[in-house]
Amino acid sequence: MNYLASLSVDVRPGRARRYWRRPSPGLAGLVYAGSWVVGLLIFSSSAQVHPSGAQLITAYAGHRVPAALQFLFTEGVPALALMVVVWALAGAARAAGERRLALSALATGMAASIISFTQFLLGLDFTGRVIAHGDANSVASLNAAINRLDGPKMFLLAALAVTGIVLARRGRLAAPRWLSYLGAALAMSIVISGVGYLFLLSGPALAAWVSLPLLLLWVTSTGIFLARSTSNRR
Repeated sequence: MNYLASLSVDVRPGRARRYWRRPSPGLAGLVYAGSWVVGLLIFSSSAQVHPSGAQLITAYAGHRVPAALQFLFTEGVPALALMVVVWALAGAARAAGERRLALSALATGMAASIISFTQFLLGLDFTGRVIAHGDANSVASLNAAINRLDGPKMFLLAALAVTGIVLARRGRLAAPRWLSYLGAALAMSIVISGVGYLFLLSGPALAAWVSLPLLLLWVTSTGIFLARSTSNRR
């Protein structure tokens, strides 16, 4: 008998699903925070939102590779990890019968992820071609554009946090109360920092020192909570 012909494969739907599982939102949340930490350790970050082109060229001289890796770990990887958490949050809202909130989570979260990934791609161009070319005006303009994109991204993340709060308040998401408080603190602080980055205002932008740690905690905690909720339903 032909050995290959003797092999049998169970193709029943229940069996087939075991070989592919959706990415865990808990793991995605941890990757989100961990990636940010790695990115901040790779290359120093400045609190300035509108430095001159000459300052940027000097700062990035000889550090283009670490700077590019920083964009990868603070914008690229987090964008993909956030998508997983957002998809799980939208799924939980949809399962609870909250279609509008599910759509809100999906729209705001995915839009924020797309902006973040766009910043990653622009960052690669910035640390590669633009810095190498050495034109101060081009360097300053692209850096300003990348920073300004943080504004709408932060507003979208604030809306995502509010969606999570509303779900919990309506009793549709059995989340711990502290997670709602964390989401509220995130929403308020990240709107302030978003104004600073959108309009390149140094004062409000300093709120990012508060909103970023809150964001990492909220995304990670939400991802872990959603992962546990999913496993408990099975």
